[in-house]
Amino acid sequence: MGGVVVAASTSLGGLAVVVIVLAVPGTLVAAWVAGRMLGVRRSLSLTVLSGLLGWAAGSGLSLIVASQKHDPTSGFTRNVILFSVFGAMSMSVWIEFLARPGALARAQRGLTTIPRPLRSLRRRAQRVRRYAQITRIAARYGLGASLGMTNGDREAGTRRAPTARRLRLALEEGGGMFVKMGQVLSTRPDLVSGPVAAELAQLQDHVSPVGRDEVEAMLVEELGAPVEDVFATFDWEPIAAASIGQAYRATRSDGEPVIVKVQRPGIADAVERDLDVLDELAKAVESRTTWGNEYQVRELASEFADRLREELDFRTEARNATDVASHLPPGARVRVPEVDHDLTGPRVLVMEWLDGVSVRDAAGVERQGSDREGLADELLRAMLAQMLVEGRFHADPHPGNVMVLNDGRLGLIDFGATGVIDPLQQAAVRDVMVAVATHDPELLRQAMLQVATLRRPVDDDELERALARFMARHLSSGAAPTPAMFNDLLQLLFTYGVVLPAELSTLFRALITLDGTLTTLAPGYNTIEAAERVARDWMHAAITPDTVESVAREELIRLVPMLRRLPRQVDRMFSTAQRDGLRLRVSLFSSDRDERILTRWVNRIVLAFAGGAVGLISVLLIGTRGGPPFSGDTSLFQFFGYFGLFCSTVLIMRVLVTVLRDGIN
Repeated sequence: MGGVVVAASTSLGGLAVVVIVLAVPGTLVAAWVAGRMLGVRRSLSLTVLSGLLGWAAGSGLSLIVASQKHDPTSGFTRNVILFSVFGAMSMSVWIEFLARPGALARAQRGLTTIPRPLRSLRRRAQRVRRYAQITRIAARYGLGASLGMTNGDREAGTRRAPTARRLRLALEEGGGMFVKMGQVLSTRPDLVSGPVAAELAQLQDHVSPVGRDEVEAMLVEELGAPVEDVFATFDWEPIAAASIGQAYRATRSDGEPVIVKVQRPGIADAVERDLDVLDELAKAVESRTTWGNEYQVRELASEFADRLREELDFRTEARNATDVASHLPPGARVRVPEVDHDLTGPRVLVMEWLDGVSVRDAAGVERQGSDREGLADELLRAMLAQMLVEGRFHADPHPGNVMVLNDGRLGLIDFGATGVIDPLQQAAVRDVMVAVATHDPELLRQAMLQVATLRRPVDDDELERALARFMARHLSSGAAPTPAMFNDLLQLLFTYGVVLPAELSTLFRALITLDGTLTTLAPGYNTIEAAERVARDWMHAAITPDTVESVAREELIRLVPMLRRLPRQVDRMFSTAQRDGLRLRVSLFSSDRDERILTRWVNRIVLAFAGGAVGLISVLLIGTRGGPPFSGDTSLFQFFGYFGLFCSTVLIMRVLVTVLRDGIN
């Protein structure tokens, strides 16, 4: 075949070269038009790729046809143009068809940056090496089978250790954001068991501080001026170092002491690399394991990635601190450091320095001689007001983030994690507390289902009986409820496919963390009893003759428009029933799941029908006698018939494969 093409190009001479070269722009335009006809916006790279492939196929086909003619120049230009355009359109379809479903749709953003293939290859190589490293670590600690890996586990001695310990050791060795992920999982009792959470809580960021030169270069870049021009003093010995940033003491030019939090240089690229690896692992686990599909680990990984990317922008933490400070109850003995927004940027956070000791420093708190019980009451009151009244709260109030200040007040620091709950969720939390206090499983079920997502149908009676057993186990014999019992509640709901919003999981996690902080601040402190006292105080303050009258007036004002419309609507309903009878309207395919199932089957039917139609037409073309010669005894009609028969076979086989895979799964 190559000899035929060479002979044809030789006999055509310069005409072939000129026509083929001039066909390139037209073919690229045809590729762009083909993309528009397909209903997608092609990027420049894909447009050029499909155009060049179509041009090469069309030019080669034209040379083959020309070699079969007595006059090779006859119709050559026309054939090059037609075959190249047809080839470009075909390549556009086949590129879309052969790509991973949805991959090209996500990639169609246009050419917004200059392509850098070497950098892209280098980053891809880094991700591949990191993925291989993580999978080797998982296999070494006997976790490969649990993650759906087929290469097996190694080091049988390691597998004899408890699963929780092996998981912690694997995450520690993985380092980077995998340590951070383990720390987050340790605070998610709705996802992991108690022993696993306790083991993961031991994870610590074993990171060395970054040197002064790198930190100073980043500060100069972010501040837009030398450090000595912005700060009167700057202590280059970090007071804390973590995986994302490290903190320093400094003094502003006005003499105000501040704390400067600086992002570790290069951490953004490392985070993105690890998050890409995490997404690939989550994808594999969800597709290869039953527990991964049940937990929907890709969604969990995406939630973790979004939260981590927010932490990379220190302006988010600055806004969180400002919002929490503005939502503190009036007269609260709790302080939030003020943010210097003029000096704060994406990688630098400057906040007021608070003089005091951490609650974790028991000896330091003892030396201050503060009223520990009173401070615990103040902290609980402030946190409950944030959660149940204002709707925005500090989501990680562990002892290291709470300080006892020298002036006798409390201080909250580190606002990388905050929670926001809407009024409906606040009402559900209040109903949960009432249900626990009154031992009412029906109210508890209603409160949970009011805001939860159901992954599968739930038998209300069975769930209510399970909640009744839960209450009998935790609240029988006069036992006082504890924040830790919410761990069991979340796991119980998960077994029934009831998934609470991430905001409520964050709130319950914050309550459990707060309980540990309160008992550290005031040993023996009963959080539930204190919360009930706070609730009674709120009720006494809220229920007065004036407030009752005000609430009744507001409710009556809301009811007046409805009462005014009610007689007219009742009359219209009965008139319609008398005239036309009663009708029942059913909404089909009203859910996204129904639409996805219908779309999948329609697509399969269309592909199968298209494959059959193309196959039938191809058979007719193969049996057609005559037509332009193509090669030997084969005509051009027969060539297109064989090509169409191949396409038809691919379409039909693809439908069969998808049907068989669904049947197996």
